Amino acid sequence: MFKLLLFGYGNPGRGDDALGPLLIEHINHLELADITCLVDMQLLIEHATDLAGFDQILFVDADMSCVEPFEFSALHAGKDSSYTSHTLTPAALLFIYLQIYQQAAPPAFLLRIRGYHFELGDPLSARAGVNLEAAIKQIKQWHLQHV
Repeated sequence: MFKLLLFGYGNPGRGDDALGPLLIEHINHLELADITCLVDMQLLIEHATDLAGFDQILFVDADMSCVEPFEFSALHAGKDSSYTSHTLTPAALLFIYLQIYQQAAPPAFLLRIRGYHFELGDPLSARAGVNLEAAIKQIKQWHLQHV
């Protein structure tokens, strides 16, 4: 059976930065047998071990510079400046996986959902909510195509 990891990250206390965790929360409630959901405020080195055992990984994050309602792209392992910082990019996390396991991580993708307001204490903006709904709909369609 195909095993997908959906990994949403972002700070729910910073308005639209909650888009990744909110998408994961919604998909998790569907209780789809072939999808594992993971949420955190940021990517950390320790998350490299969470990627093992899956056929595919989809990272989900809010982004203030992508097109509306969201952008989807393939990821490749890459050592970047986040490699030694407190937070990591998905590419750096894939690079760490490669270093630990001496093999490439499962195929990975990034779903960036367009957000607008990221100030501490902001609620989710209405425009970001519309983009979130479009992303959820797309995830459901992709899932139906792979069942």
